Amino acid sequence: MEYGFLSVVPPIIAIILALRTKQVYIALLFGIWFSWLIIKGWNPLDGTLAMIEGLVNVFKSEGNTRTIMFSALVGALLIFIQFSRGVEGFINLINKKLAKLEHKKTGYSRFMVQVLAAFTGILLFVETSISSLTVGTLYRPIFDTLKIPREKLAYIADASSAPSSILIPFNAWGAFIMGLLLTQEIDKPFLVMMSSIKYNFYPLLAILILFIVILSKKDIGLMAKAEKRTQETGKLMNENSKPMVSDSVTSYPPKEGIKAKAYNMVIPLLVMVLMMPINLIYTGWNNVKNPTSTLNHMQQAIGEGSGSSSVLYAVITALLVAMILYFIQGIMKPKEAIDLTLKGISELMPLALLMLLAFAIGDACKELETGIYIANASKEWLSPELLPAVVFIISSFIAFSTGTSWGTFAIMLAISIPMANIHAADITLIVAATLGGGIFGDHCSPISDTSIISSMASASDHIDHVKTQLPYALIGGVITVALYLLIGFFG
Repeated sequence: MEYGFLSVVPPIIAIILALRTKQVYIALLFGIWFSWLIIKGWNPLDGTLAMIEGLVNVFKSEGNTRTIMFSALVGALLIFIQFSRGVEGFINLINKKLAKLEHKKTGYSRFMVQVLAAFTGILLFVETSISSLTVGTLYRPIFDTLKIPREKLAYIADASSAPSSILIPFNAWGAFIMGLLLTQEIDKPFLVMMSSIKYNFYPLLAILILFIVILSKKDIGLMAKAEKRTQETGKLMNENSKPMVSDSVTSYPPKEGIKAKAYNMVIPLLVMVLMMPINLIYTGWNNVKNPTSTLNHMQQAIGEGSGSSSVLYAVITALLVAMILYFIQGIMKPKEAIDLTLKGISELMPLALLMLLAFAIGDACKELETGIYIANASKEWLSPELLPAVVFIISSFIAFSTGTSWGTFAIMLAISIPMANIHAADITLIVAATLGGGIFGDHCSPISDTSIISSMASASDHIDHVKTQLPYALIGGVITVALYLLIGFFG
């Protein structure tokens, strides 16, 4: 059944509700319910029951289930490294370095900690959730001490995560994109994906703008007001703001009587980062056909690997390594390990719930064919010169409406690649525009899962985060459209 314009109404309502009420859970839930109400012919009872079944059906997807499990287990890892005083050791180490720098120049530590946070987010390119959670959780105490607003921390966590994951695609993102390219009969998906990076302007601009903001110490719009508020009053958030989590992500007290050591945090996180590409190769190894060499086998295996399995295996491995490391030091006993795991999972359940709702509204939008409607509505009037810019805008709107960049990639690559073939356009350019649009729309959307995670990890009010990040995202988006128009018309 075709729903036409009705297909875009539920995500628009969810976005408006999120902006007006600041209640993301309610906004997402209502958006899901309204979607199924339309699908079930406006029957309230059938729509409500279908919504419940839609939430249950999220777990029919193995990938969704693994991602939600990963989100919960990250809570266990975070509480582990806090209990071991690893976070405290890392913060002490940074504070010592910053104290030395502060002697050289007043205010230098405030500048350097933002640079460090941004680089941390980029270096953790293996997974956006890992990147955002790590940056928000680790740097929040330091940002609070230095009177840097929570909105700025959420912006740094968000702006450094997805852009780095798409630009350094040796991760689940790369595996997912290569899989989508294969379904479109692209002969060399790895080569096409890597070649598209130079045209993927928005992620490049997002990172560039982030560092310009940090290095110039100049903010605009609501972010400038947030900086002024924190500097003058010491308030880390606005008066009526509601952080997505409490000021402490984990409330379990650290172990007493042990020395705070940074490596108790660094080693488990490093293991998780390194295990990502290893797991991608492992899960995809047997699916490779006709490899020409071991290196080629590994490259193809990354494309064939399971991204959701890889992140889940990575966090489980990190947990096991952390347990062994802490057992050896006498920090943790088996009973404590179990208690901490359960406690950590329970405290990250809000994140798992949000992931569930994000997947559910994505499934509902797929059922309504929201993305296909938006794409088809623009097919008739397209020209080859306009194609890259239009693909970017459509991809952005789908990501903004659905709150998921991956869902946008799945919808748009199936449309944009055939369109590129019809218009004899450069495939790498169109792939880049599709991927960049997904990231841009995701950065602007209040129902984006990556933005929600950034707000949670930073203990920031989510809508305040979206509003303060929006001007920077729009600047990058406008420049990107201009660049695609220039390439389209002048080559």
